[in-house]
Amino acid sequence: MRTAEFDFHLPSELIAQQPTPRRDGSRLLVLFRDNGRLEHRKFTDLLEFLRPGDVLVLNNSRVIPARLRGTNAKTGGAFEILLLEENVVNDWWAMLKPGKRARVGSNIIIKFPHNAPDSITAAVVETNAEGHRRLRFEGTDNILDALDSIGEVPLPPYIRRDPEAPVMEDRTRYQTVFARPPGSVAAPTAGLHFTPELMDAIRAHGVEIQFVTLHVGLGTFAPVKSETLDAHVMHEERYEISEATAQAVNMAKADGHRVVAVGTTSVRVLESAAALGEGRISAGGGRTKIFIHPPRGFAIVDALLTNFHLPCSTLLMLVSAFAAPGNISGREMILSAYAEAIHERYRFFSYGDAMLIA
Repeated sequence: MRTAEFDFHLPSELIAQQPTPRRDGSRLLVLFRDNGRLEHRKFTDLLEFLRPGDVLVLNNSRVIPARLRGTNAKTGGAFEILLLEENVVNDWWAMLKPGKRARVGSNIIIKFPHNAPDSITAAVVETNAEGHRRLRFEGTDNILDALDSIGEVPLPPYIRRDPEAPVMEDRTRYQTVFARPPGSVAAPTAGLHFTPELMDAIRAHGVEIQFVTLHVGLGTFAPVKSETLDAHVMHEERYEISEATAQAVNMAKADGHRVVAVGTTSVRVLESAAALGEGRISAGGGRTKIFIHPPRGFAIVDALLTNFHLPCSTLLMLVSAFAAPGNISGREMILSAYAEAIHERYRFFSYGDAMLIA
């Protein structure tokens, strides 16, 4: 398939810039895969579409305040730093702007807010083929522990903020209420709609809630630049599956119950693990570069709750595959649903509304 087949026009005013006043106050577009029918609902109506015995799987990765600002120790030039992945303590891959000035051997003084003394530095020790820099931090026992004090929320580029006046609400709202292990540089956004009260109601309905961890990387926002899907090189992300989650998912599949994934990241974890375990998943960690696109089938996931995704993105391709497993008609089904969502003025992307594909 060609990448251009997944393009669509989205009016810029439909890109959500702020979260809804309540997490669960968003809208929910329901797509029924068997006949393409759509229903316009509220997110709190989700309970009506869950069945006792279902297993709801969410990604509990915590977003870290991964954006730092610094200056070149020699020239005073400014840098914006986005931490991408930890190698070991105080050793990270990062994206720097301007990248051309971040040569190997450069020393960067990390800027502290409110004119506090600058005590942390980062040395550029390596570059890779993607243009990312490997940084070695000094002046702190662990830069990860310092991020809450000196880092900024790494909002996606389509959410506009004044860098000199960060919105403090983003600290809590660009984070799920069930976030635990730190490591993501982008939120697993389908989970942003959940409140503790709604999760309690889901459990009381007889649905089991389980978690996986996939640390979302910058590649989640990257458009597919190749002309064809086959030529695209997928980014890699770390994941972890607990013993409890593996047992619950395997038991649900054996007993004929559904596995409902919350977010494309949960899908990637479950289907990656299934590919290794011949239809069953096992506890443990790994790294995945799985690229899910039509006409792929699905071994584990039976329903998907997700947000609305960017044109020509791997996430849009994933939901297109899920809409019609095993053939290519899901692309047309999803783009038709998106056209309806645009007509009905749904809010798109990270802080936007939700879609249930059942």
